[in-house]
Amino acid sequence: MDKQKKTEKKEKKENLLLNIIFNIVLPVIILSKLTAEDKLGPIYGLIAALSFPTLYFLYDLASQKKFNFLSIVGFVGIFLTGIIGVFKFPSEWIAVKEAAVPMLIGIAVLVSLKTPYPLVKKLIYNDTLLDTERIENKLNENGNYDKFEKTLVYSTYMLAGSFLLSSVLNFALAKYLIHSPTGTEEFSQELAKMTGLSYPVIALPSTLVMLIALFYLIKKTSKLTGFEFEELLAENLREENK
Repeated sequence: MDKQKKTEKKEKKENLLLNIIFNIVLPVIILSKLTAEDKLGPIYGLIAALSFPTLYFLYDLASQKKFNFLSIVGFVGIFLTGIIGVFKFPSEWIAVKEAAVPMLIGIAVLVSLKTPYPLVKKLIYNDTLLDTERIENKLNENGNYDKFEKTLVYSTYMLAGSFLLSSVLNFALAKYLIHSPTGTEEFSQELAKMTGLSYPVIALPSTLVMLIALFYLIKKTSKLTGFEFEELLAENLREENK
């Protein structure tokens, strides 16, 4: 039974290879190779390329059986790219869209501090990564919960900073690469280059900042609870480390 439960938990994890194939590899191949007029054409090629990230979003939703905040944001970004391309809005809008999406997330992360549902608890301080119930019981027991709340605030600032960095890098990359009118093969080629470069140029630096925020949160939480790193992890992660 225990082995079955562990297997089920592993199956529910996001498949990184599928993520890369559907969100980067297939769209780049289609945009760069199949958007010529004698093939799919710029418009149908763009629709075909964007259909794969859309399918992955639906697959992830069906397999996880719950909404993933970042997946929804990614889907909205894909939808807006499709609208700009299909309806041939000015290509300059791509840079604005690329910058606006992470910027709005960063603002939402900061604003959520003033609500009962801070997004930092959804993104890095959650049951998937950490044993939040165990942590909070210990914090209440030793009277350090208020100090922990301050730690969450500082972590939120770092998390918002990662999205701000993403916004700036997104805008710079789009402005550098996207010059051709929407609805053309050249536009699709440029969009393919931007998609292919988005991970090394944007995702990796932003992820690094997010990991720094997570490391800071774990280090401070360990100090406030007296737990070692492994003791802070969610139960399924602790079992995997055994």
